[in-house]
Parts: sequence; structure tokens; C-alpha cells
Amino acid sequence: MGGGGCNSGRLFSVYPEELVFEPELGKACFCDIKLINTTKHHVAFKVKTTAPRKYFVRPNKGVVQPWDSQTITITHQALKQYPEDKRSMDKFLIQSTIVPATTDFDELPQDIFTEDDGRQIEEQKLGVVYTAAAERLEQEDEPFGMTQMHVQLERRLREELDAALRQNQQLRRELDSVRTARRRKGGFSLAFAVFVACISLLLGFILNLLST
Repeated sequence: MGGGGCNSGRLFSVYPEELVFEPELGKACFCDIKLINTTKHHVAFKVKTTAPRKYFVRPNKGVVQPWDSQTITITHQALKQYPEDKRSMDKFLIQSTIVPATTDFDELPQDIFTEDDGRQIEEQKLGVVYTAAAERLEQEDEPFGMTQMHVQLERRLREELDAALRQNQQLRRELDSVRTARRRKGGFSLAFAVFVACISLLLGFILNLLST
């Protein structure tokens, strides 16, 4: 798994594909993950971890609307000493399944994420990585101007990604409306479909930039 990539082709695209924490002794550290619903369905999710006493996950469950996204904040409890290994043995599991559009997560049955009733459950695993001491020293020695430039570039790319996601969601809703009208009236705008495809390509380009 790549640390900056986006796991696509499923109910959810997950960014990033592994959790990177920068621990400071005596302080809690945080990491955000974003779930992007890439389907026309309502999708329920639940986040599990092999070390529940070490992490707080908020929210750890919910329902994401079509073409929408959900940011999850994972809090790592304060460490008394720096980890010896960069890669932790801790793991996270994101379970997801399609639910009816009127579903409220509080109304879902307890066994919603089991396959006993034939329901399709998708699972995505995420590892945990710590920023190594050597990497922290390199970052401290890096020229301030270069660091600021990287921070500003990443912030701008994230803003463009969020804007593209919102526009893509709106265009897909409009496209669904056009398709509905087409079935009723028999007409369809080829130019509009091409425009939606271009927006999707732009979104993929921005995700690739963030993964580098």
C-alpha cells in the first residue's frame, strides 16, 4: 500500500491508504482519512482496529450519500517513548455495504456487516506508519522556505480536490436527471456527457498529484 494513494474501484475510495502518525512524547497525534463514495448508492461504513485502547475513531460508523465523502479523524494516544519500528503492527479495517436511501445508521441491525444474510460486504485494510526519527531530523534541517512551499502546495491541491469532488457530485446528480429526462423524452446532450467525463479526468489528475 502506498502512503499517499487513493484506493479506488470499490464502494469507497480511501485516502490515504495507510495512516501516518508523527508522534511527540506525551502528546496525542492525529491522522485523517477520507472516504469517498464513488457510487450512486447510499453506503454504510464501520471502522475497526486491532488496538481499540490505543486509538479513538470519530466517527467510527455512518452512512455516506452517493458521490459524497466522509472525513474520519483517528487519534493516537500519547506515547511514553518513540516507536522502535517505523511500521506498526496495528491495523485498521473499513467495512462497507450498500443500504437503502432512507437508511439511518442508528436503525441498521447489529449484524449489518456480516455476510450471513447474503449481503455483500467490502473490506479495506489500512496499516499504521510512524514518522521515523531520522525523517523528523531531515524535516527539521530542511530550509524553511521549501517546507512552507510544500505545505502551501499540498493545501492548494487538497482544496482543488475538494472543489472538484463537489463539482463532480453536482454534475453526476445533473447527469442522472438528464438520463431520467432522456428516458421520458428521448433526448440527451452529448456535450454535457463529455463535460462530465472531463471533470472526472481532472479529479483523477488531482488525486495522482496528491499521491506523489
